[in-house]
Amino acid sequence: MNAKNELRLTDTNAASDSKGRTWGLEGGLFWWLVGGIGAGITLFFVLLVVMNASLAISFLVALVPLLICLAYIFGLRQGKPPGYDRDCFEYLLTGRGFSPEVHHSCTHPLL
Repeated sequence: MNAKNELRLTDTNAASDSKGRTWGLEGGLFWWLVGGIGAGITLFFVLLVVMNASLAISFLVALVPLLICLAYIFGLRQGKPPGYDRDCFEYLLTGRGFSPEVHHSCTHPLL
């Protein structure tokens, strides 16, 4: 067989870059969903049994932690680059990121 027609195989280790998927969620995002469901169930029973709230009010209030977790998962983590959520929170808390300050003046800077 000719050396030009030989197939060259290389090991790419592409599988080592993935953190896996659970229920279509990347990496450990499954645990955020489980935490939101757990917080919702706990809040539901505390409102219903301990505070004697109505069933509808307890259910609606218990949806809040789950909806917050889903918004976090699908808005800031799923399909986004690593650190995207931290960058968004840092921008909301401190304003601009790491960059030189922009000076807005009407005069030419070289004059």
